[in-house]
Amino acid sequence: MVDLEQTNLDEDGASALFDMIEYYESATHLNISFNKHIGTRGWQAAAHMMRKTNCLQYLDARNTPLLDHSAPFVARALRISSSLTVLHLENTSLSGRPLMLLATALKMNIVLRELYLADNRLNSLQDSAQLGNVLKFNSCIQILDLRNNHIMDSGLAYICEGLKEQRQGLVTLVLWNNQLTHAGMVYMSMCLPHTQTLETLNLGHNAIGNEGVRHLKNGLIGNRSVLRLGLASAKLTCEGAVAVAEFVAESPRLLRLDLRENEIKTGGLMALSLALRVNQSLLRLDLDREPKKETVKSFIETQKALLAEIQNGCRRNFILAKEKEERLQQSASMAEIEDCSTAPEDTTTNNSSKEDEEEITPDPDPQGPDSDSDTEDELEEEKPVAETKPVVNSVQNPPEQVAVSSPGRGHKIFLVTRVENPNTAGGED
Repeated sequence: MVDLEQTNLDEDGASALFDMIEYYESATHLNISFNKHIGTRGWQAAAHMMRKTNCLQYLDARNTPLLDHSAPFVARALRISSSLTVLHLENTSLSGRPLMLLATALKMNIVLRELYLADNRLNSLQDSAQLGNVLKFNSCIQILDLRNNHIMDSGLAYICEGLKEQRQGLVTLVLWNNQLTHAGMVYMSMCLPHTQTLETLNLGHNAIGNEGVRHLKNGLIGNRSVLRLGLASAKLTCEGAVAVAEFVAESPRLLRLDLRENEIKTGGLMALSLALRVNQSLLRLDLDREPKKETVKSFIETQKALLAEIQNGCRRNFILAKEKEERLQQSASMAEIEDCSTAPEDTTTNNSSKEDEEEITPDPDPQGPDSDSDTEDELEEEKPVAETKPVVNSVQNPPEQVAVSSPGRGHKIFLVTRVENPNTAGGED
């Protein structure tokens, strides 16, 4: 890792360092954050390094401005070829043309997995439309962090349209503090039943309100992928907590729920506690530790009891999940042991079946070119082993073939032509 954070790099110094990193081609992580004077030539050298090196996987350029004149170089590097899987561009003045160039390049990029675009003042029109197009055409990005921007409800509509087009791709979407309201939750509710890979959705610090959570609940119930939901400081009261509790009771997969910094009092806590009695998946429910003020003082003690009950429910689910995981591991190990023990038996069974087939089906031509029989003397010595009774025939009858089993030679069957003495036959008559 090469850490150049807050080192006051200028254009010349940055160009020399990036050329050096490109030459040695050994750096996997590069941190150039908090360097505001890299300039166009510095970014150009950085883009050249990104194109030429195959080892650089992580680039952190937080608080390093990527302006109109520099953005084309980085966009070209991301479009042509790049080994980058993680890209941090928080607070880099991307809004407008730089984001448009970046989004156009990312439509064709199949390597990048994590993209962090927080604090860029991204707007609800052109910027959000570009992000929606990225989600439509790029199914490789798994983490998209858009916190502290100005997406708003109209911009969320573009992002949700892009999400609906994905069959696989985005796993984590962070929309923390983007001026969203209950109106934007209508778009999110319509989008959620279509998402198949989205596991983490963070909507904290948005004025979603109780009405917005009611819309969101319908989409979440129809969703089959969300495991973590963030609703911290979402302007929720007991009414909103009841809607969330309805989703918790229905969900067989939710692992974590964040409801901190909301006005959830006794009624909401009671609904969440009842939901946890039937829910067996939720492992962590974040709530404010201190009870909320109530007009009835006794309710404060009730809140404390409900908070303890909720935490006990999460603890119970954690123990159940751990026991289930241990049972699955034991089952897997037992299956492996059974596979190892049954493999030789199958071989023995196959061999015995082959031997039975050889005993049942006599070889029509024991002396043919493919015969495994030994010399005639050995056959005559093995002849007493046969359990067949000799049949007396006249001389005119064709010679009789007798099947002889050879236990000492893998139970092979040999056919022996037996010719009787004609005088002996006549004497018997």
